[in-house]
Amino acid sequence: MSGKPLTELALKALKPKEKVYSLSDGNGLIIEVRPSGSRYWIIRYWIAGKEHRKSLGTYPDVSLKEARSQNVDFRRRLGTGEDMSGRPKSGDTFGEIAEEWHQKHSANLDPAYSAKVHTRLEKYIYPRLAEIPIRELAPSTVLDTCRVMEDLGAYEIAHRIRQIIGMVCRYAIASGRSEFDPTSALKGALHPVRNQHHATIVDREGIGDLMRRINAYPGRIVRAAMLFSVYTIARPGEVRQAEWTEIEGDVWKIPEAKMKMRRPHLVPLCAPTLALLRDLRANAGRFDKYLFPSARNDGRCMSNAAVRVALRSMGYEADDMSAHGIRAMASTVLHEHGWPTDVIERQLAHADKSAVRAAYNHAEYLPQRREMMQWWGDWLEGL
Repeated sequence: MSGKPLTELALKALKPKEKVYSLSDGNGLIIEVRPSGSRYWIIRYWIAGKEHRKSLGTYPDVSLKEARSQNVDFRRRLGTGEDMSGRPKSGDTFGEIAEEWHQKHSANLDPAYSAKVHTRLEKYIYPRLAEIPIRELAPSTVLDTCRVMEDLGAYEIAHRIRQIIGMVCRYAIASGRSEFDPTSALKGALHPVRNQHHATIVDREGIGDLMRRINAYPGRIVRAAMLFSVYTIARPGEVRQAEWTEIEGDVWKIPEAKMKMRRPHLVPLCAPTLALLRDLRANAGRFDKYLFPSARNDGRCMSNAAVRVALRSMGYEADDMSAHGIRAMASTVLHEHGWPTDVIERQLAHADKSAVRAAYNHAEYLPQRREMMQWWGDWLEGL
């Protein structure tokens, strides 16, 4: 963050970076620069030791002079104890209504899901929206809130944030404290979820149920392939074609010829994966080339339909869960638990935005990815 007041010249020269960064104008006013290039004015303030944020809009729509004026006016009212709407508090702020909504509906929700919703409120939504009167909540402010995660590549979470805000706003309409749901104006405004055509499961209870069904599946090789997919979050084709010669200690070295982006990829193997491999090796045929050989014993790898058939036999329809959906499932959970987007994207072997760096990064973030994948394995085991 900058130590000097900002200037219009400096603001015009701001360039996006790979991660969100901010510069300070002083007195709690900052400008936040997103990877997309958007520049957001934000007022940082504290109540009872807890940080809150108020969005003022984007630059240059809101000029430096306008942002400073709004900051001064906001802090004057904050210092007098006046509600930010300019009228006495009456239980109509987004935060107050959201808490009321959650309390009334939590009894009808799965406890784990209810806790997840409240965590999302506190972590992603309240810092920007809690103090805003719900009648004054604008679509642009909601979009700004969602784009904090969208700019990190966490598109699934950005959409979940929009859904929660919408549910709170519709509750406010039903209870006579608002007339408008600002999320209804955001259709098509958010980045579509990556691989959204691949059905997946993202709630803790659902993932736990999936793991139990996989472990109970009778086909040993297919069961092992599904577990290996979940623990490594590799692409289905990479898993099917995995060879014993590619396993070196606690790393799976996938050659570039098998990778979608035609670059070699290193996959750190967590403790549950290594235990799975030991069991596979103990029961493997003497001349088996693949970890997951074809049931026909013809020297080929497992069929690309085997996992799909297994999922259907386990009770999952096409729009419930897919083999590719495992990757989206892991990405969502890892993002929600605070793992860095760069580390997650590298584990998923997604294309690097920098072509030069991409040529040399097949081992990038390996220590961090090893730690993350061990956490992921422990988390799954804990279900």
